[in-house]
Amino acid sequence: MSNRTGTLKPFCRPLPNTMAVPKSSDKNLSLTHGQQYGSNPALSQLSGRLQLSNSNGNLSPDSVTPVSQEFTESDALLPRKLSGSRPKDAEGSGGHEESMCSLLRQILLPFLLAGLGTVSAGILLEIVQGWDVFQEFTELFILVPAVLGMKGNLEMTLAARLSTAVNAGRMDSTREKWMLIVGNLALKQLQATVLGLLASLVVTLLDWIAEGRMPLNHLVLLCSTSLCAAFMASLLQGIVMVGVIIGSKRMGINPDNIATLMAACFGDLFTLALLVCFSQWCYSLMELYPYVLYLVDLLHICLIPVWMRVASKHPESHILLRSGWEPIITAMVISSVGRLILDKTVSDENLVGIVVYAPVINGVGGNLVSIQASRISTHLHLNYSPREIPDSHKSCFNLCHTFVGTGSNQRSARVLLLLVLPGQLIFLHIIHLMKGGLTLPSPLFIVFFLSISLIQVFSLLCIADWMVHCLWQRSKDPDSYSIPYLTALGDLLGTALLSLSFLLLWCIGDPGGV
Repeated sequence: MSNRTGTLKPFCRPLPNTMAVPKSSDKNLSLTHGQQYGSNPALSQLSGRLQLSNSNGNLSPDSVTPVSQEFTESDALLPRKLSGSRPKDAEGSGGHEESMCSLLRQILLPFLLAGLGTVSAGILLEIVQGWDVFQEFTELFILVPAVLGMKGNLEMTLAARLSTAVNAGRMDSTREKWMLIVGNLALKQLQATVLGLLASLVVTLLDWIAEGRMPLNHLVLLCSTSLCAAFMASLLQGIVMVGVIIGSKRMGINPDNIATLMAACFGDLFTLALLVCFSQWCYSLMELYPYVLYLVDLLHICLIPVWMRVASKHPESHILLRSGWEPIITAMVISSVGRLILDKTVSDENLVGIVVYAPVINGVGGNLVSIQASRISTHLHLNYSPREIPDSHKSCFNLCHTFVGTGSNQRSARVLLLLVLPGQLIFLHIIHLMKGGLTLPSPLFIVFFLSISLIQVFSLLCIADWMVHCLWQRSKDPDSYSIPYLTALGDLLGTALLSLSFLLLWCIGDPGGV
């Protein structure tokens, strides 16, 4: 009889060829083309999946659970620490080291395009504000920023989640890739429908409180416009974002550097254009065929169970069906405070010029901080288990640690901060040209504007470094939680600082940016 001592003898038999398990000697797994930031997660799970069939250490092929099946059905619920050696420094990327020049090349063009999209959205709103539908249904001016902010959060969180999935190697399998894509797109359609309906109801309530009345046809038009614009923009932009993510992977570009910026580039202008078109369409049907608007609202509401069913097919999106509402709804509340500050400032005719510059400072701050949040989140997914954070973040938070160091996150923070001044100067010049070149911001206003932009982005980058690690320590996925909070805080901080600057310039008699 064999000697049973309670410990298993190491087995020496080679693994059968039929088992889909990587060899234990493959310490450095080869990476597919374009995947420079992650490694195969199956190796780190190998020890827990091999079951010995008897006490002699013999391995039975029937006793081994298929790696791909168990990984896709259970391990995708929470982020995982991947196999391979951990980076030497606490903030290293754990893979391909990106230089500051490489980061700048990847970020610069999408950053400029995103800024142009924000400026163009402001110009478009200025053009259509004289249309009959905007004159008769003035509630649309309150609905526009609510829908734009909501859509921006949905697009950026989708971009961050898919970027992390690409870097973690979870989109190498065709089946897993399309399950992940379809689940996230269905989740985004559900969120866009619910939040579009919620935004229209909130706007209706605010207008009822202010005016003391709300005609039924106003409510129907707001709901139809919001639902149609949010639904169509979410669908088309979601497809575009999937193409951007897959294309960046094939080209060997880190999607964390460009995905959120491309979402912002397409987001504001495209969503506003759809909102304007659907509002005019609903306005044209209001008198002759009002029942069509009721049918449109009913159709979108009936599609909600369909999106829930599809989204629940994938474990990750199934979890977000329950936990993904808190950050985007909270972000809407925080952004509302910023809009309240802006409304109070605009009510003073001496400070009306702030309307032109508020979208620029808020857009730039939100775009830059979303890149950093996405990169830190990917770093944690690739190198640490849930609730496990780097040693540098276990003690009191140090502001200097966000920018000082040799890690990839510190390098990206420095690059993003360096982009603020030249980027804002370019956008100020574009605003000057789009206004016909008739007015020129005063030198003192330019100094104030650049200073508050630096303060805003510096503060947001520090908050992002702290917030993402805190969310990870509490087993919350930063890709879904951090970006809505950070963009909402960026709107609040940027609007407050810009209002203060205009007030100071008015007090000293400077013409400012008007």
